[in-house]
Parts: sequence; structure tokens; C-alpha cells
Amino acid sequence: MAKKDYKNIELPPKYVPKKSEPYMCEEQLAYFYQLLSAQKEEILNQNASALKSVKGNTEASSGITGDESDNATVEQETTLRLRMAERDNNLLLKINQALDRIENGTFGYSVISGDEIGLSRMLARPLATMTIEEQEEHEKHEI
Repeated sequence: MAKKDYKNIELPPKYVPKKSEPYMCEEQLAYFYQLLSAQKEEILNQNASALKSVKGNTEASSGITGDESDNATVEQETTLRLRMAERDNNLLLKINQALDRIENGTFGYSVISGDEIGLSRMLARPLATMTIEEQEEHEKHEI
């Protein structure tokens, strides 16, 4: 079970996890927790802004009748913002799952085998849930 102290650790400003440290030690967990929490906050802010913009477009288009080109542009912008918000919501789900794995002590370990995913892979893709080999095998079966 992961220790909860990682939430209270103040890391040096340029801290990056090192292979010389114990795998998923409190400092590494603090690093990933802070990284994922910041990404989550950014997405939530973007989603709020996108929804406000969509709402504004909807209200503006319902009160004013522009030409077909203007209406198409507004509709296209709205559709694009909604798609981006949906993509962000999917990413938010994965971030929340990663934060849950940090909380329950399974972050950095494969959901399939329980093996270490590896620090290099976690730094490159903090949302990784499988080792490279397992991911490659998984992708072969998806095709």
C-alpha cells in the first residue's frame, strides 16, 4: 500500500525522478501526483472555458440570424469545441485512474502482470498501465 506522505512532499523546482532512487518512492509518487494533478486542473479549466464559449455561441446564434456562412462557421466552431471537450474528458478519466493508482499503491506497475512498467516509460507516458511488451501485444490484438 502506498504511503500518503507523497501529497505533502515539497519537491525541488527542477526535480525529475532518477533511476538511482527506489522505484516509486515517495518523491517519485509526489512528482507524478503533482504532474497529473496539474494536468487535471488545466483540463478542467479548458473544459469550463470551452463550455462557456459553446454556451455563448448557442445564445448568440439563437438570437441573431446571420447568413448561412456565419451560421455554418458558428456551428463548426461549436462542434469542434465539443469534440475537444469530449477528448479532454477521456483524458481526464485516464488521469483520475492514474491518481487512483497512486493512491492505492499500484501506480507504475502493470495492470496485467503487476511488473514494474519502468521509470523511463512512466516519465514519457505517466498514464501508462502496461509494460512496453504488454502494450505491443495488446496493440497487435486490437488490429
